Amino acid sequence: MRKLLPITLATSVLVAGSLLVAPGAQARENLPKEVYGGAWASGHVQGIAVDRAKGYMYFSFTNLLVKTDLKGKPVGSVSGFTGHVGDLDFNAKDGRVYGSLEYKEAKSFYIAIFDVDKIDRLGMDAETSGVVSTVYLKEVVGDYSADMDGDGKFDGDTGNTKDHRYGCSGIDGVAFGPEIGKGGKQRDGNTLTVAYGIYSNTSRQDNDHQVLLQYDVGQWKKYERPLTQEAPHTSGPSRVDGKYFVYTGNTTYGAQNLEYDPYTRTWMMAAYKGVKPGFPNYSLFTVDAKARPHKGVIKGQAEPERGLLLPLARHGLKDAATGVRGWESGGQYGLISLGDGRYYVSKNGTVVEDGVTKQTSNVTMYRWSGATPDPLAKVS
Repeated sequence: MRKLLPITLATSVLVAGSLLVAPGAQARENLPKEVYGGAWASGHVQGIAVDRAKGYMYFSFTNLLVKTDLKGKPVGSVSGFTGHVGDLDFNAKDGRVYGSLEYKEAKSFYIAIFDVDKIDRLGMDAETSGVVSTVYLKEVVGDYSADMDGDGKFDGDTGNTKDHRYGCSGIDGVAFGPEIGKGGKQRDGNTLTVAYGIYSNTSRQDNDHQVLLQYDVGQWKKYERPLTQEAPHTSGPSRVDGKYFVYTGNTTYGAQNLEYDPYTRTWMMAAYKGVKPGFPNYSLFTVDAKARPHKGVIKGQAEPERGLLLPLARHGLKDAATGVRGWESGGQYGLISLGDGRYYVSKNGTVVEDGVTKQTSNVTMYRWSGATPDPLAKVS
């Protein structure tokens, strides 16, 4: 296995009032090894994000966004979502948190953008607080609602159908990172990558790729609209800036958490393990961000189709039969790269308080070891 070299960043940041050395310098940023996200009467934790400069962490609990400080003290929350809030990422350029947001019955998929500086109390309403704006993703809607069997009807939110192009179940993973095909180097900080959710349907062969879309969000202000759940809007970009396919074998609902890791220069995709026979069904895949996509055949499609293909990174476990590479690791409930070989990984759980079952998230710091089968080792 070849050694993965770190990428160093010689800058400093202000965290909780103290000037600390950023990743890549001689001293590492003094971040907590654990952060507790609290217990909430909500859905389970879907993703996490961190604002290191101001010292806050964000948790999406399916229908609830929670803001805590880095000691785990709740600062505020946004509730009232009737859709599914998924993976999150913090955009250091504009100071906002971006997350996936699904309304499958309405065939509406959005990036939700949280003006997190305004989140200062618990129970803020998603529609009326002025905290949440949304951008509609036309490309996702087109693939999700595609009538693949030609019977003239849409079969709805079910994997037990031939409908949904590429097995698209919507969107899950979101992450800021470099433009794909540019050598794995971040530039203006405006590039957002969005990963499809993929139905686990073991009877079809056209759902064995992860699908990644890229957008330049620097032009998105003109599309942003307040969240209106009873009357979903359709304001968003007419096209994507890039659409890419990664052959992983089928997973259970695709890349739940997507993260760009400057340390290894890879895209990290954490997934619920697939169940298709014939595939290794790994839970973490890494995509070589330095590689240029190449035009090739998208395997398994009913009609021959070509698209831009991306290779998996050449490390980790390798399945001899399929050539698929990956790892047995966590991150499906939240994954953050700190850029210096350290990571925050969220683990979901439940507690019972006053007879009510509540969802929890425990975030723990890990470091890159590169070992197989799990490349992430807990920081003691």
